[in-house]
Amino acid sequence: MATASRKVLWITGASSGIGWYTVLEAARRGYSLALTARRLEKLQELKEQVLQITGRPDEVLVVPGDVTVLLDMERGAQQILEHFGKIDILLGNAGGHTPTTGEAFDVQSYKELFDLNFFGVLNCIQAALPSMKERSEGHIVGVSSVAGYRALPTAACYGASKSALTYFLESLRFDLAPLNLAVTVVSPGFVRTPLTDRNTFPMPCMVEPEFAARTILNGIERRDYEIHFPKRFTYFLKFLRFLPGRLYHALVSWSVVP
Repeated sequence: MATASRKVLWITGASSGIGWYTVLEAARRGYSLALTARRLEKLQELKEQVLQITGRPDEVLVVPGDVTVLLDMERGAQQILEHFGKIDILLGNAGGHTPTTGEAFDVQSYKELFDLNFFGVLNCIQAALPSMKERSEGHIVGVSSVAGYRALPTAACYGASKSALTYFLESLRFDLAPLNLAVTVVSPGFVRTPLTDRNTFPMPCMVEPEFAARTILNGIERRDYEIHFPKRFTYFLKFLRFLPGRLYHALVSWSVVP
């Protein structure tokens, strides 16, 4: 059993990108950590880095699993509860991106992306929620995207999955508030990760993953409703939601012309 006074943070998608750096920042801040991703070898590597920071093997638990498989997440939650006795914060971070084009249309690939970006987070919530309800204490955090604010080129399915996640979490907040459970939506802009490394289009206001990790944890600790960054980019995108559809389409189409 880990130290009861420490917050237990369960992070999915921990094996790379935002998840990886958030784990390291959380270790520096004294959290107990449960690490989930499909790649066990990367999780073991990450655990070693955590131990270099903390020196406390009982405060970090590797919980490999696939977020698209509900049984994996339920088993993972049970492991965490057996080891730590609680889950204070769930950070549903695992996600992916499948570009869409006018030349190709593939419903199966879109379903798979929704399974990961949307239902993957819901699987984690279902696994963690019962113990949170029992304690009347807990915080659910889901990583969405500014792509969910309004439609963007080549992001039809990705943006739709993130928009669905944002709506779901914002609605869930109403349902869980009477139970003393918090819900936070994370809406990052472009963050330098293996995922964005594959993009071939301009990515304005790119931030480093270390910045993203600090910003996310700061927002979690404040129990913010939404954590969005970088502000100079996200506030501009929020403003664009007020534009008429025809004007918005023309502006975005013009801005992405090579």
